[in-house]
Amino acid sequence: MLKPIIEEPGKARRTGPAPSIRWALASLSLSMLMPSLDTSIANVGLPTLAETFGASFQQVQWIVLAYLLTITTLIVSVGKLGDIVGRRRLLLTGIALFTLASLFCGIAPTLWLLIAARALQGLGAAMMMALTVAMVGETVPKERTGSAMGLLGTMSAIGTTLGPSLGGILIAWYGWETIFLVNLPLGIINLLLAARFLPADRPDRKVVRGRPDAVGTLLLALTLAAYALAMTMGHGSFGALNIGLLLAAALGAALFAFAETKVKSPLLRLSMFRNSSLSTSLAMSTLVTTVIMATLVVGPFYLSHALGFDAAHVGAIMSAGPLVSALTGIPAGRIVDRFGAHRMTVTGLIGMIIGLSLISALQGSFGIAGYVGPLVITTASYALFQASNNTTIMKDISSEQRGVISGMLSLSRNLGLISGASVMGAIFTLASGTANVTVAAPEAVASGMQITFAVGALVITATLAIALTGLAFAKRTVLSQGVS
Repeated sequence: MLKPIIEEPGKARRTGPAPSIRWALASLSLSMLMPSLDTSIANVGLPTLAETFGASFQQVQWIVLAYLLTITTLIVSVGKLGDIVGRRRLLLTGIALFTLASLFCGIAPTLWLLIAARALQGLGAAMMMALTVAMVGETVPKERTGSAMGLLGTMSAIGTTLGPSLGGILIAWYGWETIFLVNLPLGIINLLLAARFLPADRPDRKVVRGRPDAVGTLLLALTLAAYALAMTMGHGSFGALNIGLLLAAALGAALFAFAETKVKSPLLRLSMFRNSSLSTSLAMSTLVTTVIMATLVVGPFYLSHALGFDAAHVGAIMSAGPLVSALTGIPAGRIVDRFGAHRMTVTGLIGMIIGLSLISALQGSFGIAGYVGPLVITTASYALFQASNNTTIMKDISSEQRGVISGMLSLSRNLGLISGASVMGAIFTLASGTANVTVAAPEAVASGMQITFAVGALVITATLAIALTGLAFAKRTVLSQGVS
C-alpha cells in the first residue's frame, strides 16, 4: 500500500503517492542490466560484423572499444553532472539516449556509423551505470542498502551472462541487427518505470549549482582515453606507442590534479581521497576486477586449446562464472546486511584466494570439474566482495557526493576490466612461452593458465592486505576519537 510523502521543512513538496520501492528497484535493475548486456552481447557478433562490412578484426574491435572507452572516460563526469542537474532527470536522459542509440546501431549502414552509434550508446550507458547506484540511497531505507546493492550486482551479472548466448541466438535466427534492437522494448519499459516510480529530484543546498567543470572533464577524458588505449593496443605487447600513451596519461593525470585545485566547482574534490576508507575501497575494486577479468580472457583459451572443448561447450562453461554471480548476488547482499560490510569484504577476498589457487593447482586434474568447481568458489566470493565493498563506499556517503562517488566506483571497475584484459592477457601469453597462444601446444596453454591464476591469487592476497590495513586504521581512528 502506497503511503503519502511527508516532506521535511524547506523541501519541495511532491503531491501524490510515494514511489513504490519495488517498482523503483525494477527500474534501477533494468538500468544496470542493459549496459551490462551490451558490454558482452556485441562480442559474439564480431565475426558476423567483420564479414558483413568486409572489415578486419582490428576494425570491428572498435565496436566494443568505442563503447567501453566512452563509459570509462565519462562515467565520473556524468555522476558529477547528476549531482548538479538532478540524478533522476539525468538518469531518464541516459535511458532515452541509450535506447535511441541502440536503434541507430541496428540500422547503421556502415561500420563507422555503427561505431559512432556505439560511442553514443556508451554515453547513455555511462549515465545509467553512474546514477543507478547513486539512486539507491534515495530509493531504499539505509538498512536495506546491502540487499539493494546485491540486487544490482545480480542484474549486472545476468546481463554479462546473457550477452553471448542471447546474442548468438539472435544473430542465428534474426540477423546481427537484433543484438542492438533488443534494447528498444527494454528501454521503453525502463523509461516508463523510471518516469513513474523513481523519487523526484529534490533541491540540495549543499550541491553547488554552478557550471560543470569543463576543463576537468576534458582532461580526465583525455587521460583515461590515453590509459585505455595504452592498455588495449598491441594485445598485451608494449611498444613505443604504448609507452608514449602511458606517459601522456601520466601527464594528463598531473594536469587534471592541478586543474582541480583551481576551479570553484571541481569535477573531483581531491580532498575526498583523504578518506582512507573510500580510497581503499576504490583501489580494491580495481584490483579485484582486474583479476576476475582473467576468467574471461584466459578461460576460453584454456578450455578450447588445453581441454579440447568446442566453441559451443566453451560458451556454456564460460557462462558458469557470471551465472554464479547472478545467483549469489542477492543472498550476498543480505549476508552483508546481517554480518557487516567490512567482515564480508575480508571473507570474500579469502574465498577468491582459495578459488584462484585451486584453479591453478588443479590444472589437469579432475577434468572440467577441476576448473568449474574452483571457478564457482571464485565468482561466488567475488559477488560477496562486490556487495560488501559497494555497501562500504555508498552507505554513509552524503547526498551531495553520491553521484560523483558512484561514478568513481563504476570507473574503478572499468579500469579493472581494461587492465585485466591487457595485463592478465600479457601474463598468460608470456607464461605460455609463445607469441601466438592460438597455435600453442596444449601443455604450453595449460602452463600459462596455471601461472596466470597463481599471479591472480597473489594480487588478491595483496588486496586482502590492503583491506586488513584499512580496517585496522579505521578501528584506531574510532578508538582515538572515543578517547578524545
